[in-house]
Amino acid sequence: MFTSTYLLKQRRFLPLFCTQLLNAFNDNLYKNAMVLFVVYSIYNSAEDETGFSAVASAVFILPFFLLSALAGQLADMRDKAKIIRIVKAAEIGIMVVGAAGLMLALKGVMVNTLALPLLMLALFAMGTHSTFLGPIKYSILPQHLKKDEVLAGTGLVEAGTYVAIMGGTILAGFISVELAAIGVILLAVLGFFTSQKIPSAPAMGEIEPIDYNPITGSIRLVRDTMHNREVFYAILAISFFWTIGAVLFIQFPPLAKNVLFASKEVASLMLVVFSIGVAIGSVAINMLLRGKVSARYSATSVVAMGLMVAVLYFVCRAWQQGVTDMALMDATTFLSYPLAWLVLATLLSIAIFGGMFVVPLYAFLTTKVHKSAASRAVAANNIVNAGAMVGGSAVAGGLSAIGIPLVEQLLLSAVMCLISAWLGGKLFKAEKLANTAAVTAG
Repeated sequence: MFTSTYLLKQRRFLPLFCTQLLNAFNDNLYKNAMVLFVVYSIYNSAEDETGFSAVASAVFILPFFLLSALAGQLADMRDKAKIIRIVKAAEIGIMVVGAAGLMLALKGVMVNTLALPLLMLALFAMGTHSTFLGPIKYSILPQHLKKDEVLAGTGLVEAGTYVAIMGGTILAGFISVELAAIGVILLAVLGFFTSQKIPSAPAMGEIEPIDYNPITGSIRLVRDTMHNREVFYAILAISFFWTIGAVLFIQFPPLAKNVLFASKEVASLMLVVFSIGVAIGSVAINMLLRGKVSARYSATSVVAMGLMVAVLYFVCRAWQQGVTDMALMDATTFLSYPLAWLVLATLLSIAIFGGMFVVPLYAFLTTKVHKSAASRAVAANNIVNAGAMVGGSAVAGGLSAIGIPLVEQLLLSAVMCLISAWLGGKLFKAEKLANTAAVTAG
C-alpha cells in the first residue's frame, strides 16, 4: 500500500483530492496574480515590493492564528464533508470580491483607497476559507482510508497540492489580469461542484461544547494537543519549517526582479520549480518509508535542504557579478544563461528535500491521536504554524526595512534549517521511545 496512485480510483479519496487540488490552484492563481501585478506594475523599489509581499503573506496567514481552534473543533464535532461544501460555496463570493479588486487595480481606479483594500480583503477571506479546510484535508483521511493508506494519501494530497500550486503560479505569471479575474471565479464554482461528491465524514467521538472564544479556544487546543511528545515535536518541526518557507516565498518575487533581473514570468517559473520539487519529495518519502509513518529521514532531509539554500546564496552572488545588464529579462533570455539552470536545479533540490522533511510530520498529526481528535491536532498545528509564519514574514520584512540585501537573507534560511534538523532528530527519538513502550506494553 506504499504506492498511492490506486487511491485516485476510489470515491472515498478522489473527490476530496480534486477539491483540494482546485482549492490550492485557485488560492495561488489569485495570490500570485495579485502579488506579481502589484510588484511589477505598482511599486518600483525592492523595499516596497518585499514589504508588500510580507504584508500579503501576513494577511493570508492571520486567520489561521485566530480561527484554527474553532475550525478544528467544528471539524471534529460536525460532518467534515458538509463543512467543506459550505466553505467552497463561500469561496465563490470571495473570488468575486478579489476579481473586482484586480480589475480596479488594472484600470487604475482608486488603487490605494479601494482596489488594494479589496484585494487584501479577499486575501484575508481566502485565508479564513483555507483555515476551515486545513484541518479537514488531513484529518478526514483516517476516516476514509485504511491505516496503511494514510501516509500514501497524505503524500498524494501534498503532492497534488503542490502540482496545483504550480499550475496556479504558471497561470498567474503568463495570463492577463482580466483572465485571472474570470478564472478565479470559475475555479471556485468548479471546486464547489467537486465537493458535492465527497462522502460523509461524521464526528467520530462524543460531541463536546464548542468554545467560540478564539483566545481561550486556541490556548486550550494547543495545550491539550501538545502533551503527546510525538505530536509536540512534529508541530514544532512543521512550524519551524514553514517559518523558513515563509521567508523563502516572500523573497522569490523581489529576488527574481532585483537580484536576477528577471520578469514576472521568471518569478512564476521559480515558484513552479519549487512546487514540482515539493511534489517529488512528497511521493519519494512515501516510497522510502514504504507507507510507514516515521521521522527517520527528517533530520537528514532538512540538513540537505539547508545546504541547497546555501548553494543558492552563492549562485545568486555569482549571478550578480556575471550579469551586468539590469534590464528585466523574459524567461527565454533568463534560460539562455548557464547559471539560470543552476538556479532552478538548486531550487528544485531545496523543495525536494523540504517535501521529504514535512510530509511524514503531517501524517504524525492524524495517526498519533484518536480519530475523534485528528482535526483538532491539525488545527493546533495550524495555530503554531501561523504564529511561526507571521514571525517569518515579519523577519523578512524587517530585514529588508533595515537594508539587509535579499541575497544575504538567504543565509538566514540556511541556518534556520539546522534548527529544523534538531527538532526532526528529537521527534525521531520520541518516536523510537513510543515504539519501545508499545512493544513492552504489548
